[in-house]
Amino acid sequence: MQSVYPAPSSEFGFRPTKAQFYLLSLTWGLFETAVGACLAAGLIITGHKPEKWGLCCAFEVGEDWGGFSMGPFFVTQRGASAYLKNHEHGHALQNCIFGPLMPFIINGPSTCRYWYRRTVKSKKMRKPYDSVWFEADATKRGTEYVKNLENV
Repeated sequence: MQSVYPAPSSEFGFRPTKAQFYLLSLTWGLFETAVGACLAAGLIITGHKPEKWGLCCAFEVGEDWGGFSMGPFFVTQRGASAYLKNHEHGHALQNCIFGPLMPFIINGPSTCRYWYRRTVKSKKMRKPYDSVWFEADATKRGTEYVKNLENV
């Protein structure tokens, strides 16, 4: 899906190594990472099996709802596409960039937008999901990063 707005990604020069990704997740992005770790622990306790997707720990839960990420952890619907998983991985990369601002710059607006899109009656008025910068950026970052992961 083509975005109306260009998404910043490698043109901004941010492509962390594995060590940088985890270091940034555990320092600058600690809030999201801590919440994600608690969520992951709860999912494991309730019998959900994690899988590795890129540098993230991913879980599949429920049907027909999409996904969300919390630091290097994300949850998607069962049978999620690589597109969706890469998108959530992109949000994990954004957490390394925005850190403690992530809930205000990305998560809050993304959550409000998601629920608006789920409940709005007229689907004709919807713009593509990636038509807003933070979603397009997550998709582009995640897709590029996972595709080139063997070079990290």
